[in-house]
Amino acid sequence: MKLKKRLPKDQNFEQVRKHYEIEKSIAEKLKKATREERKKIFPIMYHELFANVPDHPRLMAKKGADKIQSSNRQKFQLVKEYLNNSIVFVEFGPGDCHFASSVCKYVKKAYAVDISDQREKNSHFPSNFELIIYDGYNLNIERGSVNVVFSDQFIEHLHPEDVEYHFLLVKRILRDGGLYIFRTPHAFFGPHDISKYFSDEPEGFHLKEWTYSEIGEIIKKLNFSSWSGFWRINSKLNKNYKKFPFCYFKTAETILKGMPKNSKRYLSRLFLPLKLSMIAVK
Repeated sequence: MKLKKRLPKDQNFEQVRKHYEIEKSIAEKLKKATREERKKIFPIMYHELFANVPDHPRLMAKKGADKIQSSNRQKFQLVKEYLNNSIVFVEFGPGDCHFASSVCKYVKKAYAVDISDQREKNSHFPSNFELIIYDGYNLNIERGSVNVVFSDQFIEHLHPEDVEYHFLLVKRILRDGGLYIFRTPHAFFGPHDISKYFSDEPEGFHLKEWTYSEIGEIIKKLNFSSWSGFWRINSKLNKNYKKFPFCYFKTAETILKGMPKNSKRYLSRLFLPLKLSMIAVK
């Protein structure tokens, strides 16, 4: 088994290989599962991974406060102009719920939706915050009651057969004119999960990495009223996300998609953002 990327400084080859093989095995089981079987696998897949990979980076060292704050600042840059004290906000895949909690002071109500409770022990949350545990399919939020839905690094973890259903679920809870704002790793730069060390395709818990064109087709099929892409302007003076016409991203992908993997990955840096960022309007 040959390496395709330099190992992390704090892990050796055997540690990374074991992590890769176990995560790949669980992912393969998930990919082959029916929807009913996936309902049972999703809530326990990380428990199974961590039990078999006790030196997993997420277990060995929690994110430092600086990294958490930096990540949350980037998320806030995406959503800030759409928040006010009349807004009902939902985040899918909130993890430790720090970001959803931080949004509470700007909105009327904030829901965090996940398949398990990953909050730190003894954490405290505002009175207008609520965590909802669901099975990935059935969500107890009133139809047409939400103004803004957000997810970050979430869609790539869904079974490809479930992604359209996820967007349909989002559309169901959104009010007319409501927004779905999301980020997910762009496929042209991938793989972004543990398989990046050994494979040119995602084989771990990133069940599929997406392009703007692919996501756009789903959104179009479900009759969202409009959609566009974001690109983060990253300079000392400006770190905001700017909307770009969706046709720009589709054109760039059409030009790049037929290239060899390494060439495509290199040239994509010039024409596409590393993280696919979009806003869809119901």
